[in-house]
Amino acid sequence: MGAGCGLTHGFGVIVAAGATLLAPLGSATAQQASNPQPVVTGPGDRIAGPSFATRSPAYGRNGAAATAHPLATQIAIDTLKQGGTAVDAAIAANAALGLLEPTGNGIGGDLFALIWDPKTQKLYGINGSGRAPMGMSLDDRAAREAKIKTSAPGRRPSFGSVTVTVPGAVDAWFSMHARFGKLPMSQILAPTISYADAGAPVPPVIAYYMAANLKRLDERAKAGEVEEFDNARKTYFANGAVQTGQVFKNPDLARTLGLIAAGGRDAFYKGEIAQRIDAYMRRIGGPLRASDLAAHHSDWVEPISVTYRGYQVWQIPPNSQGVTTLQMLGILNQFDMAKAGFASAESVHLQIEAKRLAFEDRAKFLADPTFAKVPTQGLISPNYLRARAGLIDPAKASVNVAAGDPAQFEKGDTTFLVTADSTGMMVALIQSNYRGMGSGLVPDGLGFMFQNRGEAFSLDPASPNVYAPGKRPFHTIIPGFVTKDNQAFMAFGVMGGAMQPQGQTQIVVNMIDYGLDAQSAGDAPRWRHEGGCEPEGGCKPGLGRVALESGFSQTTREGLTAKGWTLSGADGDFGGYQAIKRDPKTGVYEAATESRKDGVALAY
Repeated sequence: MGAGCGLTHGFGVIVAAGATLLAPLGSATAQQASNPQPVVTGPGDRIAGPSFATRSPAYGRNGAAATAHPLATQIAIDTLKQGGTAVDAAIAANAALGLLEPTGNGIGGDLFALIWDPKTQKLYGINGSGRAPMGMSLDDRAAREAKIKTSAPGRRPSFGSVTVTVPGAVDAWFSMHARFGKLPMSQILAPTISYADAGAPVPPVIAYYMAANLKRLDERAKAGEVEEFDNARKTYFANGAVQTGQVFKNPDLARTLGLIAAGGRDAFYKGEIAQRIDAYMRRIGGPLRASDLAAHHSDWVEPISVTYRGYQVWQIPPNSQGVTTLQMLGILNQFDMAKAGFASAESVHLQIEAKRLAFEDRAKFLADPTFAKVPTQGLISPNYLRARAGLIDPAKASVNVAAGDPAQFEKGDTTFLVTADSTGMMVALIQSNYRGMGSGLVPDGLGFMFQNRGEAFSLDPASPNVYAPGKRPFHTIIPGFVTKDNQAFMAFGVMGGAMQPQGQTQIVVNMIDYGLDAQSAGDAPRWRHEGGCEPEGGCKPGLGRVALESGFSQTTREGLTAKGWTLSGADGDFGGYQAIKRDPKTGVYEAATESRKDGVALAY
């Protein structure tokens, strides 16, 4: 049988590479070509699992990976099959995503990870976030911002050099690798270097976000908020917005990764790359210097946790917002969520109220603990969480929500990926350039964009998150992990700024309270609440608004409205999810990926 023929056996159908399927005259596809009205109103039927599930989880015993891009997942699996650890696979996938999904991450951004080590039976956390430039004071920062014309009156800059902090991802790679890696970094980075030179087709969701980023960054560059945009245009948008299926290349990034593969982390923080960054920043008038890069280091940190229905849920401590997820779950642990009912108005209402309470604490207390006293243990104290839960009225939305007093309880636009190997090592890794693709600034000839994570600082001297030289900003990116009976149960995460604690909470509730598998828990419709106070400063009074995906029933919508909530429709901003769950008895992995993005989960 020649290439391009459909191969059939029993009820299975395989379409060979290069095959073309032609719709017969009169078919639904042919009709749609001449009739713009939709002829399909929902997905096809599944014979197993919930009706809203998009696919089955991927199962395997030797290893698993789930990322936001199919090629990155394949690279992770290939790395495992070459004898690499789950950490090797995570680094390989993350490097690939910086090329393949530049809308979410890259080596100009920061990284956090949680790593389960089966040898020590312990969870390790790494904080790979970067610090503010030492040469820019709070007064300097405020003066720079005052000169910038932003997109709206009173809005602070979201792009340009004033938002750039030291990129932490590369150092975190090498810190993780030194402790848990096996393969040489040159081998780990080789697939991405090859794809950067040869190119890779762009899938539809990433193409959509690249077009949106081009439009926004171009506008901000013309307004002067982004000091230099020619490099970014040449690197990512040489022929305008990238189209779905178009082959995207980044030879500058291939060269940069080659320098890192050969020279290690010092190539980035002390060598040629650091010098190029310094020269670029001086050329455009930015504050970041080679000395800031040379002083950078990642930190190994003790993960923090709360108990939820007998499971231990873990996060990275501040400056990460992971404690916010733990607060939400700790509050919900005081309610019978199973009785409330899956996707019901009663269940969603309790989750929204838990979010509002936790986010007020988030705005008031979270910051870099090196510079501010953060009451982390008080925020997740069982007594404090019970007190916060007592403020919730199950029948109606609370008009006034404020931060609590945890001190009295004291005891002393992102990508997410998960990997697991045959030994039981599991990695939850999240990495981001922050808003969109980042600051809009691409250093000369290096092929990556700087993050704009520094936007997340406050300028209020009374805030614990106030800007200071050498300080880490409040951070939204949070990897999640769950253990059960001191054994690894799940590595998981949800991308998307303030959506992350909300999304992570929904995943845990869906799995533990409502019994959904890893894939269905992510496919279930999501809610997102907006409103209240922010760590960067500013508050939106009132109840805010609740965005609901289209999968929620009319009964749920009417029930939420009756409780006082203002609802809005789906806007596509509900995060991106990946997870790997492990059965401690059989060692079988169950991997899941986000149906709202381009990715895939694989196991073997």
